[in-house]
Amino acid sequence: MEFILNATESGSRARTGVLHASHGAIETPVFMPVGTAGTVKGIHTRDLKHDIGARIILGNTYHLYLRPGMEILEAAGGLHKFNLWEGPILTDSGGFQVFSLGDIRKLSEEGVKFQSHIDGSYHQFTPESVMDIQRTIGADIVMAFDECTPGDADYTYAKKSLELTQRWLHRCFERFNSTGPKYGHEQSLFPIVQGSAYAQLRKVATEHVKSFDANGYAIGGLAVGEPEEVMYDMIEVVTADLPENKPRYLMGVGTPVNILESIDRGVDMFDCVMPTRNGRNGMLFTSEGIINIRNKKWENNHNPIDRNGTSFVDQYSLAYLRHLIISNEMLGAQIASQHNLAFYMWLVNTARVKILEGTFKSWKEEMVKQLRNRL
Repeated sequence: MEFILNATESGSRARTGVLHASHGAIETPVFMPVGTAGTVKGIHTRDLKHDIGARIILGNTYHLYLRPGMEILEAAGGLHKFNLWEGPILTDSGGFQVFSLGDIRKLSEEGVKFQSHIDGSYHQFTPESVMDIQRTIGADIVMAFDECTPGDADYTYAKKSLELTQRWLHRCFERFNSTGPKYGHEQSLFPIVQGSAYAQLRKVATEHVKSFDANGYAIGGLAVGEPEEVMYDMIEVVTADLPENKPRYLMGVGTPVNILESIDRGVDMFDCVMPTRNGRNGMLFTSEGIINIRNKKWENNHNPIDRNGTSFVDQYSLAYLRHLIISNEMLGAQIASQHNLAFYMWLVNTARVKILEGTFKSWKEEMVKQLRNRL
């Protein structure tokens, strides 16, 4: 894996580059649609590539481990062959899902014991087993197993959690380096910077992950309950110390405003379930602001979804989409999800162009104002 930095903008940490992975090149900044269980909900693989313009998607280790299971995925030849996605795939470690299980998981030095949310069966994730699972899934980029510290954790807990994550990271790399890919393409392991909302812990975590000289680095444990400004502060602390020649991935973030503000602070890669989850529930992200399509005000509005044409489904009218959503038609959830994903792609693609032009900062300030509008 190779990352080539193409441009930065004066007065900002915003940057653009190209990440060369085994299954193709990825221009950054990039948004990665979330395919939790091997599919981006409601979106055909063909549409993801050709209409939405996705270049890389996510799979979820926890969900894929439970269903369909590693035996089936390995027999298929990995997730790429299973879901027919030809581009790069990134898998998270399952840590966030496991730690969100609350009372049905138990944390120890060895790893995490948990009950399946599907049938209540008992399982254990360790740094070693999670590396093995991600080898079997076959993603181009795999994530280290970590504890996702709650946003409201006190300093003592956050420090203890980070130290556990650091010990687990050594075990992840030992296992990863002692095994090989299963399907003839290379895989890269990204460490995750934790440290909750404490700048000193984030600095310690950043120095620690740099010692592994990985192909890229992730920032985790944000957008988990902390105030938005605290999140931005932590991003600035981390990106200031991460290597310039490696991609930075902000996990699970976020709104269109979050993405633009994070690009301004030096982040290259993003993922979030918001475009599809919010779309299914009738929330649309547009270049003029946020629309709740369930509101009666859109009932007889025959304008396109986004008048600036940010997505390939914008030819549908607001009135038609509202009719589908209110009627619980499957097509409504699909169109809304497609629109939101295409809008996120438009946003990061436009940001890339603005960085190359040297006008990102001023464009971002105007866009943030518009994106906050409730239409």
